[in-house]
Amino acid sequence: MSKSNWKLNFIDPYLLSTKFKKEQKKIIWSRNSTIPSFLIGQAVFIYNGIQMIKVHITREKVGFKFGEFAPTRKFTRKVKNLKKDSKKKSKGK
Repeated sequence: MSKSNWKLNFIDPYLLSTKFKKEQKKIIWSRNSTIPSFLIGQAVFIYNGIQMIKVHITREKVGFKFGEFAPTRKFTRKVKNLKKDSKKKSKGK
């Protein structure tokens, strides 16, 4: 189900302020804000709960949320335990 047309995209009022536009190091705390078009070509720091992640804004990212480009969970690859596998193979022989 898509979002209703009468609901506009949310942009934090701080992003629209002149204070934010003048800052050298742009830090984003509101991950639920939509990326506006005036940030194209700039780098922003998005807080993911642990650290600040530097993200360069491109034309393709406009309209998405800031939080989509700063993952909050660490990916861990599932690795089989090789010792258990080798014991099973040796018992079968």
